[in-house]
Amino acid sequence: MAAVSITPAPRLTTLMLQRKTLAIGLAVILAIALFALLAPLIAPYAPNKLSIVNRLKPPSGTYFFGTDEFGRDIFSRTIYAGRLSLTVGAAATVFACVIGITLGLAAGFFRRADAVIARIIDAMMAFPDILLAIALVAALGPSLTTVIVALGIVYAPRLARIVRASTLVIRELPYVEAARALGVPTWRIMTRHVLRNLVSPILVQATFIFAYAMLAEASLSFLGVGVSPEIPTWGTMIASGRQYVGQADWMTIFPGVAIILSVLSLQLVGDGLRDLLDPRLRKDL
Repeated sequence: MAAVSITPAPRLTTLMLQRKTLAIGLAVILAIALFALLAPLIAPYAPNKLSIVNRLKPPSGTYFFGTDEFGRDIFSRTIYAGRLSLTVGAAATVFACVIGITLGLAAGFFRRADAVIARIIDAMMAFPDILLAIALVAALGPSLTTVIVALGIVYAPRLARIVRASTLVIRELPYVEAARALGVPTWRIMTRHVLRNLVSPILVQATFIFAYAMLAEASLSFLGVGVSPEIPTWGTMIASGRQYVGQADWMTIFPGVAIILSVLSLQLVGDGLRDLLDPRLRKDL
């Protein structure tokens, strides 16, 4: 049975807080998630409430981020849009992990399946992410579920390649050979001995996929192939503000800053977790 070193939770928490980039990234993304979760309590107005009299108002004490061309409060819409972006990012990440881990384990553990699955992965990664996502959404029809499924399929090959490469190495290690010799079922070897030792790279890659999925969702919404237009998203907010650049810059600035902060914080978390969990980079555990 493989020996897995486990760092005590208090010690791990201390090390996470000691790494400034990781701590900052966690603080920012948790703050964004908290605002999104408490949107009904924090937002001063309904996200789709119209007030033509107050259209294109600049940021003020009444409208913190100003208003758009229909008089809708941009602060409220930005918070509500964060709920959708985080939901899509999290759901797409989970979906991509399920597909990627399954394909990666099968390709890395079963030699006969490796050639077929590896070629499928290479073929999918040959297409630009955003073009493949647009094609899938166009084929399945625009909706929230479609966007999640499309992004999950798009980013699954990234994780599958990492899982496959690691599995190819782990399956040749002595403890796996010993488990086979003892007659341990294949599914148990894959889950107990192989998958258990892939938690660190999977966790790190999942944070990056989360960031990519949120950015891709904003891009799809910006291009008009994402979720329904009446649902506030950061991408649609930036798209609607393009024609008012120079006249009402706040329409694009605030949702743009929200996207930057979300993606950057997740990237910082991913980098910090990689440094913390990789034994070749970790010096203080």
